[in-house]
Amino acid sequence: MNNSMIKNIFKTDNHFSGPTLRLVAGIIFSAHGAQKLFAWSGGYGLDGTGQWMESIGLAPGFLMALLAGSAEFFGGILLLLGLLTRPAALALAGTMVVAILTAHIGNGLFMSNNGYEFGLALLAMSVALVIQGGGRFSLDSVIGRKL
Repeated sequence: MNNSMIKNIFKTDNHFSGPTLRLVAGIIFSAHGAQKLFAWSGGYGLDGTGQWMESIGLAPGFLMALLAGSAEFFGGILLLLGLLTRPAALALAGTMVVAILTAHIGNGLFMSNNGYEFGLALLAMSVALVIQGGGRFSLDSVIGRKL
């Protein structure tokens, strides 16, 4: 990886929208990841989530649960810190595309019917963070200034 590519990863706008999106998305993603990985807050953990993922055609289910849970939990923590915001948000955007297309698209838009509106909102937040970076008060901005 060359130096300009590394600089682009940490480059960010100095706006207040970044921390707002990062904090909200980071809390939601890390909480959902913790449900999948550790069965916290009423989640099913890796075994239960893996069985469900297998039942909707995402196989091997345990591995898919581990990948989705890790992307959400660790990606959410990275968003909270504003560290590697763009790569974390890209991984989370991909996770949301898979969730929308495999679990929610057939149920229509609305959350009340297990639709894709919540996943779509998280996808939009993630894509915005990929585009603009972590913004003000992010570790990316601190590292970017030093590079």
